[in-house]
Amino acid sequence: MPMKTVAVIDIGKTNAKVALVDLDRFEEIAVRKTANTASTDGLYPHFDVEHLWRFITRSLGELNAERAIDSISVTTHGATAVLLDVNGDLALPLLDYEHTGPDDLTAEYNRVRPPFAETGAARLPMGLNIGAQIYWQQQTFPDAFARVASIVTYPQYWSYRLSGVQSCELTSLGCHTDLWNPYAANFSSLVDSQGWLSLFAPVRRAGDILGGLTEQAAEASGLPAGLPVYCGIHDSNASLLPHLLSRPAPFSVISTGTWVVLMAPGARKVELDEARDTLINVNALGNPVPSARFMGGRAFSMLMPEGNVPLSLETEQAVAAAQWMLLPSIPEGSGPYPKQKPRWTRREAELSFAERLAVVSFHLALMTATCLDLIGADGDIVVEGPFAANAAYLRMLGAATGRPVVIGSQSATGTSLGAACLVEGAQAQVHTVAFVVDVPESYAAYAAAWKVLAEKALKDAA
Repeated sequence: MPMKTVAVIDIGKTNAKVALVDLDRFEEIAVRKTANTASTDGLYPHFDVEHLWRFITRSLGELNAERAIDSISVTTHGATAVLLDVNGDLALPLLDYEHTGPDDLTAEYNRVRPPFAETGAARLPMGLNIGAQIYWQQQTFPDAFARVASIVTYPQYWSYRLSGVQSCELTSLGCHTDLWNPYAANFSSLVDSQGWLSLFAPVRRAGDILGGLTEQAAEASGLPAGLPVYCGIHDSNASLLPHLLSRPAPFSVISTGTWVVLMAPGARKVELDEARDTLINVNALGNPVPSARFMGGRAFSMLMPEGNVPLSLETEQAVAAAQWMLLPSIPEGSGPYPKQKPRWTRREAELSFAERLAVVSFHLALMTATCLDLIGADGDIVVEGPFAANAAYLRMLGAATGRPVVIGSQSATGTSLGAACLVEGAQAQVHTVAFVVDVPESYAAYAAAWKVLAEKALKDAA
């Protein structure tokens, strides 16, 4: 009998939540949220897994009191691996991938990491390549690293806490880690050369049932022991999965959160440029997918701390006609323009709130359009997450790509629904609406002018 109600543990870089998904309606029916902030004490900035565990177990209990939970699935952000000792406890703190410590060993790591042609993983700063994290931890804290008995990918850490079964999973191994060869469907040469192969937990599929909820986890949460616990999935791949199961290729999914991650099943064959944050991800079915990313949600929160509000078309059109622009890149260091410094073509202080919001929304849309071009995306554009509620973003994205319709997800939580798709008997449903792009020529002219200026700055920075 299919499971009707799934609890999804969804750990994002900025926020963590536990959501209850009704599989018949295929929608969230309840949610609990908390901020996910890094602790700065100890060896290096890290996440407080015990704080998150208390939040998870408390939320599971509260949600189960509202409606009985039949199974549990997990999704988390990428660029994170968990180093465990022989007892299954942390051998080293859970590194915040934005810590710059791994940059101290850039030259040394670059000599041992596999080439882009092998892994499809671009070389990224800080700890954004899991391989760089593990290398830095091993070199910097050799005594603690010597206690590492196993390594699990991040979603699978939480499924381990729930089920007692350790594992790694394809989508988390295959997202710019340097650890996975997506073409051979096996660990990369780095894992073997560094002697890490025996440390990695067994590789499982995202939709595998690892086991039942342990007695300890059941006692902590108030749920019955034995509930099925699914392996789990990388969050951007969770957003992709419902569309992968229900929509013919080619299409692209834009998963928006702290990161804007673009995946393009059925993309045209193009040569990916690792210097511009294009890469290969591995989807939940185990197949390579051309992808790109930039820190769009972080940029929006930095530039628009007031948040998003509806804009009048008059304001949008005035900004487009005047060609007031924000050129890339905020924040620096990743995305399609990683070395460019941001520049406003009109002083930010001279813009009203509404004008600034329009400029920022247009900027994010044009960063997105650039990424789509770089990975050869074709067909429908599906926008998941908060940007799906930003009409100025959607209008400029449609104008910039020349596509008549942009599909905006009605759910701001595509990751949770995607993780629910892993459950046996789940029937993926895609809740989308057609966003008709009917804008003046000034939008296309704005996009063309932005591209010329951005590409000129790219060449100047080379």
